[in-house]
Amino acid sequence: MQRAVEAAGIPTVSVSIVKEITLQVRPPRAVFLHWPLGHPLGEPGRPAQQRQVLLDALGLLETATAPGTLLEPGYPWKRHRYEGE
Repeated sequence: MQRAVEAAGIPTVSVSIVKEITLQVRPPRAVFLHWPLGHPLGEPGRPAQQRQVLLDALGLLETATAPGTLLEPGYPWKRHRYEGE
């Protein structure tokens, strides 16, 4: 689906928590987070963490210069303070 949207001229970005699958699928742009399955945007009740993931994904739309760009911000699952917390 992402490729079809891109073909229509609309840039896309994926948020991934399984790097091996992301590397096989090769989306145009992706943010990879080493977090538990079912939590691609972060922990429940942590809006600042979730906002940061969305800002990273939107920022990748502006900064990616090559197809297949994979951003790995390296945020730990817990014990990390985000702006606004």
